Amino acid sequence: MNNKRSLVFASIVAALAGFLFGFDTAVISGADKPIQQLWQTSALFHGTFIMSMALWGTVIGALFGGIPCDRYGRKNTLIAIGVLYFISAVGSALAPEPFSFSFFRFIGGLGVGASSVAAPTYISEIAPASRRGRLVILYQFMIVLGILVAFISNWLVGSELGDNAWRWMIGIEAFPAFIYLILVFRIPNSPRWLVLHRNDQETALELIKALDPNQDAEEELRLINTTEKIDSGNGFFSGKYNFPIILAFLVAFFNQLSGINFVIYYAPRIFESAGLASSTALLSSVGIGVVNLVFTMLGIVLIDRAGRKTLMLIGSVGYIVTLAVVSWAFYTGAGGTIVVIFLFGFIASHAVGQGAIIWVFISEIFPNHVRAAGQAFGTGVHWVFAALITLFTLFFMDILGDNPAPLFAFFSFMMVLQLLFTIKMMPETKGRSLEELALELTGSKEEAKKMLDSEV
Repeated sequence: MNNKRSLVFASIVAALAGFLFGFDTAVISGADKPIQQLWQTSALFHGTFIMSMALWGTVIGALFGGIPCDRYGRKNTLIAIGVLYFISAVGSALAPEPFSFSFFRFIGGLGVGASSVAAPTYISEIAPASRRGRLVILYQFMIVLGILVAFISNWLVGSELGDNAWRWMIGIEAFPAFIYLILVFRIPNSPRWLVLHRNDQETALELIKALDPNQDAEEELRLINTTEKIDSGNGFFSGKYNFPIILAFLVAFFNQLSGINFVIYYAPRIFESAGLASSTALLSSVGIGVVNLVFTMLGIVLIDRAGRKTLMLIGSVGYIVTLAVVSWAFYTGAGGTIVVIFLFGFIASHAVGQGAIIWVFISEIFPNHVRAAGQAFGTGVHWVFAALITLFTLFFMDILGDNPAPLFAFFSFMMVLQLLFTIKMMPETKGRSLEELALELTGSKEEAKKMLDSEV
């Protein structure tokens, strides 16, 4: 296998954790109402234990995913994630009552959360600066592909298998989880992890050369070691990393305050509230998946050309307009067609904006020494708000009589704040090495220059 193919293969396999993430996140939408009817659960219980339980697992997996990433390596963490997905899929499909179902969904959530730490961290650490955006965004591409496949699977299975269809919807995930497990054993370790946590300079140097033959591997290794010397004595909350921490928090916070997980989780319910028939609502959910995939592909093309900040600006404006129109449509009863069209526009705005950049950006802004911890922090914030929104929006939908107009108005307002954040605070990270970004965002450029000069 040549060097280029090896890099692409490793990136794609790691990104497959995102496919399972997307599938697991979206598949529950098809099981939402059948499970509530089967077990006769209240709106609060259903939101807490059925719909949100995976997200609470995701929160824990994200917050603590940096620990195994650092201790056991990015690769071994990715292997463990595949095991969690497999157990969750089989267990949830066979669950006889709501509490065991919730437990296995929680297990899958741990995998989702840990994958959102391990996969972007791994890919960002093996990718050259010129291609890092395109390769890390493969993770997001796989997420939306998984969402689309889940929506299609739900639609096909739901129309064919009757009362137990929801069990098949959820259990199907075991097959891609098994394939992922076989492939992930073939990828290499992260060279940066080998340097920082195993001091294996020789293997790291060989991997740097193999993954990117066009760069000066010795110089790259030298810079990695220099940044490690600067950062090694600083804890994550020592104050040195305040600016990257603020950036990660706000990007993750605004990602969920767009309402994206609300739309993904409850797409059929939202479309039914807009007046669409149940079967049409499921099919429209498939449309969301298609739009998400197409515009994520556009994001892949643009992210290393236009840059992260430009895509955020475009996405923010799209969010504001589409969410405002959807809110108006529900307020006025303007019709399901308008809701469908502008929710498709909302998904497109997300796919080329926040959806394209979030995992890339967070994985870029922290130094090697605390990258896994920083990724865990950013994704933890992301998933805390995802869980809260998934829990409380169903509760509010019940109060509002399935008219989510106020919710969409609120999300639109939050996107105005995201636009201001992007304009005023967000740095551009495209085409710059991880070490260069780390030194700039932590104010260590001069210290590093002096250290490098003294070694010459």
